[in-house]
Amino acid sequence: MQHKVLKVNASDNVIVALRPLEAGEIIEFEGESYVLPRAIAAKHKFVTEDLNTGDPITMYGVLVGKATQPIARGEQITTFNLKHESDEYSVLKRKPQTNWQAPDVSKWANRTFMGFPRSDGQVGTANYWLVIPLVFCENRNILKLKEAFDKALGYAFPDIYQKQVEDLVKLYEKGDTNTLKEYNATAQSGAASHQPLFKNLDGIKFLTHESGCGESNQESAVLAALFAAYAHNANVTGITVLSLGCQKTQFTDLMNEINSRGTSKFDKPILFFEQQSYGTEFEMLSAAIKETFVALLEANKLERQPIPLSKLNIGLKCGGSDGFSGISANPVLGHLSDLVVTLGGNTYLAEFPELCGVEQELIDRCTSEEKAWKFENLMRDYAAKAEAVGAGFDMNPSAGNIKDGLITDAIKSAGAAKKGGAAPIADVLNYTEVVKEQGLQLVCTPGNDVLATTGQAAAGATITLFTTGLGTPTGNPICPIVKVSTNTKLAHKMPDIIDFDCGAIIEGEKTIQETAEALLEYCIELASGNIKTKAQLLGQDDFMPWKRGVSL
Repeated sequence: MQHKVLKVNASDNVIVALRPLEAGEIIEFEGESYVLPRAIAAKHKFVTEDLNTGDPITMYGVLVGKATQPIARGEQITTFNLKHESDEYSVLKRKPQTNWQAPDVSKWANRTFMGFPRSDGQVGTANYWLVIPLVFCENRNILKLKEAFDKALGYAFPDIYQKQVEDLVKLYEKGDTNTLKEYNATAQSGAASHQPLFKNLDGIKFLTHESGCGESNQESAVLAALFAAYAHNANVTGITVLSLGCQKTQFTDLMNEINSRGTSKFDKPILFFEQQSYGTEFEMLSAAIKETFVALLEANKLERQPIPLSKLNIGLKCGGSDGFSGISANPVLGHLSDLVVTLGGNTYLAEFPELCGVEQELIDRCTSEEKAWKFENLMRDYAAKAEAVGAGFDMNPSAGNIKDGLITDAIKSAGAAKKGGAAPIADVLNYTEVVKEQGLQLVCTPGNDVLATTGQAAAGATITLFTTGLGTPTGNPICPIVKVSTNTKLAHKMPDIIDFDCGAIIEGEKTIQETAEALLEYCIELASGNIKTKAQLLGQDDFMPWKRGVSL
């Protein structure tokens, strides 16, 4: 049975509406009665006591804002009566976590998934060949290779929208303008055009970007580091690299970054083609096609093998968040994260602007003071750069976030942090750093969906769970992105992008633990190649390097 309202933490002075509440409605909750002076939409919050200007508002047990004017008991919090505020944090106040209770994982003790083992000890959930440009000048050539390989090898998707335009052209040429105006397209499958030639190769992924030259040395170095991290990702089996020749980011920069990562010698095949050395585009692309095709023959010889769940590497992300994110889907990811960490795997919590207000808790959960200092320094440096250009973390919530109840960044962040569960924080990774220690990782990225998922794949994630309350199609070329809806209405409205629904929690039909365990089973099937995400079926391969200016 669905309840009307929920208080997330016993110390909170706001209550969340789980369904639309009417003006004048009397809400009975925990022995108290609240008369609502105005209607309150689902996902929004009302206060439990009379507040004066400057009084704190707490949710999830932390400070999330301060009143900018008096707010009467039962009144809704809005952008007009509340401003962002969060607690101060410092390693000097650190109280190391000592009471975490690992969840029971006995039912998964002997479980395996069917993955691709790599020589460095990592295991892929997929087997992708990567084609990358060292500079934006090569983007066109990358796209020409994509068109050639995808169509010939069976990885291309049917162009259903081209078919619609062709239908309209035919109606126009026939002079049938009335039918043209009434034309309605029919939905078609997004499956690949025919069975791929290589059964053990999940695809060839072609990346483009707007970097590599005409920028600072730092930006060019970050690009090389990002590509090196992608080369190390366990889902990548080999790389084709296109270069113009004169650009700032050189092949030697890429190789130096590749060789500086990992504990064993990098032995994945890397094919390099420089246009200014070959002369004509035709000569270079013809050589790239032949040598890449020969390398694909070897990549296709790899086969999936039974792998313990300790080799799972799962990213934790949210985007298009709503007022239910921190109540249903994000806590589900948090419990799943605790399960995976207890099983010996890795999970990755990113989006530093969306950890605002919960920094002290995360500092306390770091396994060492050194890691706690690294997290604090990265957070303060990021916040300072944002403030220097007039873009503080308080500007993070989008119009959609606010409309659906995430009034301040601290409210959004406190709910977003629930994705990290309660496990100790094993390590803190700066952007493009790869995982070194097993457990929960904090990964420095913006909250921007594609920048964050790009950064999580660089850190080593081979699956990313992405919660959303409003709906977003974000994908990644090498790391399957699982869309987890916070509410069932969204899952029904956008079935072409949602993979897993947590709405039964809001309806009171399932618990967070039950839902997390079901999502883990989904991940095992995905990691084994038995199912594909909606983003994969749509060919949604989003990739965006983070230029270390400010992005939120």
